[in-house]
Amino acid sequence: MVSFDSMIFKIMARNIEIRCANSNEKREFPLGTTLGEIAQSLSVETKLPVLGAYVNHRAKPLDYEMVKPRLVQFIDYSCRDGQRMYLRTLSFILFAAVRNLWPEARLKIDHAISKGYYCELEGLERTFNEEDVWLIVDEMRSIIRQNIQIERKMVLTETAIGLLENNGLSRKAELYRHYGRLYAPIFSMGDHVNFFYGHMLTSTGYVKNFGIEKYYDGFLLRFPILANFDILEPAIKQDKLFGIFREHKKWAEILKVEDIPQLNFATKVGNCGNLIKISEALHEKKIAEIATIITGRRDKVNIVLIAGPSSSGKTTFSRRLGIQLAVNGLRAIEVSIDDFFVTRENTPKDNDGNYDFEALDAIDIPFFNDFLLRLTAGEEVEVPRFDFQLGKRTFSGKKMKMESNNLLIIEGIHGLNPELTPKIDSEKTFRIFVSALTQISIDEHNYIPTTDNRLLRRIIRDSKYRGYDALTTIQRWPSVRRGEEKHIFPFQENADIMFNSALIYELAVIKKHASPLLKQVKENMPEYSEAVRLLIFISYFDSIPEEEIPPTSVLREFLGGSSFAY
Repeated sequence: MVSFDSMIFKIMARNIEIRCANSNEKREFPLGTTLGEIAQSLSVETKLPVLGAYVNHRAKPLDYEMVKPRLVQFIDYSCRDGQRMYLRTLSFILFAAVRNLWPEARLKIDHAISKGYYCELEGLERTFNEEDVWLIVDEMRSIIRQNIQIERKMVLTETAIGLLENNGLSRKAELYRHYGRLYAPIFSMGDHVNFFYGHMLTSTGYVKNFGIEKYYDGFLLRFPILANFDILEPAIKQDKLFGIFREHKKWAEILKVEDIPQLNFATKVGNCGNLIKISEALHEKKIAEIATIITGRRDKVNIVLIAGPSSSGKTTFSRRLGIQLAVNGLRAIEVSIDDFFVTRENTPKDNDGNYDFEALDAIDIPFFNDFLLRLTAGEEVEVPRFDFQLGKRTFSGKKMKMESNNLLIIEGIHGLNPELTPKIDSEKTFRIFVSALTQISIDEHNYIPTTDNRLLRRIIRDSKYRGYDALTTIQRWPSVRRGEEKHIFPFQENADIMFNSALIYELAVIKKHASPLLKQVKENMPEYSEAVRLLIFISYFDSIPEEEIPPTSVLREFLGGSSFAY
């Protein structure tokens, strides 16, 4: 008869096959071997130090134990998921440093801005100053030098709630009260415990480069650029963008919804209908204010330029702005920049040899400016239409003429780039930047990236109206983001005004539409990791029904049911 101990020994002695994508080799390892041990055994080389790995296309930390045959690809900071692990760890170190210095203070990692994270300290009972910045930096460096181990443990959810409460993290504890699962993850670093959304590095010693500088009433947590770990992202002043974040923080306070736990509570007590109404009213009020500003400049302004990144709701905003301008006695005429592309053979190409339709040189700038000059001078002009199948501009005989009460609204990614309209007097233009700047956070240390909000919007819209599945949209997203960083965001501070198209309640509505689409991404695809990450993220939201969302809402541009023609 086989003893229990011998059975355990046989199980523990079993080897499993690991395929390493970095080195293209297969090797057997004992059951329970960690990713870190495998990387060391295989002498895996990456451009920067290994931070984690994709295991069957899911991001995992280096202390993850292998118990089944798996495909493994080790990643460093140059990979987006490697960067995410690094930034979460950096945020945990910042939290620990603040706690060590000022136990009574509450750290708030508010949002991403100026190529960093804007942070504030609440409860400090005095003005935060430059000396405080250096105290935080020194304390963080001390924690990093100690190379403290960071552990992720799954504990009973009730235990996790108690740990968070005892450490003054009541918002995180509230998040877990709605978690709906028996076990919940908790991170520990020495005497500090916390929860962060996603995996971390296995010790503080991996963090080699960071920066902190005073920024408005708080400070900016800076980190390395993806392309070069030795260089920190340049801290740039974004006064207008910061102002719009401050405005929407006030909106969140009005609605008493600053994070997911508060949104879930509003849903639980049946207040989501009122939440939708007030959120939409705040949007309408802001658009009306913008229309009033434009009307007040009517003696000079005759062109409104609207720019913004993908899935920011530019089209719906343009339609709603047109309605508010009509209330003020002005009639908006819309012109699409897409109809002013150069012919296909003259279109610039990117580094991969593909046509780059997002480049400014893809637009026939001289023809576009001549069109605007003639139109604003009162001439009747024939409106072009670009035929994408033929790859050239065509004319159908449609003509346009501006009357005294007309305003020209032009929407496109290059709208805030002064090189788009070099022949147009800037005094005659009004520039608007539209983006979906997510107003709520997961909790006080886990902000929600605006790119996640927009990606989820786009996944739904691409599926509903363009015939693309979630896999295709996720595959294209890095290229979209590169185009935005090159052609849109550098010019956003040129805006006369900014409009935040995000709605406090929207992710709780999007959840129902996005989840089944994300679940269709298969495990054998590299994009599986991103699909799983987004699924876990939206799982924290309690669903909100969409029946009360008005047909003019920006969300209808993505969900369907809009009263606007697109």
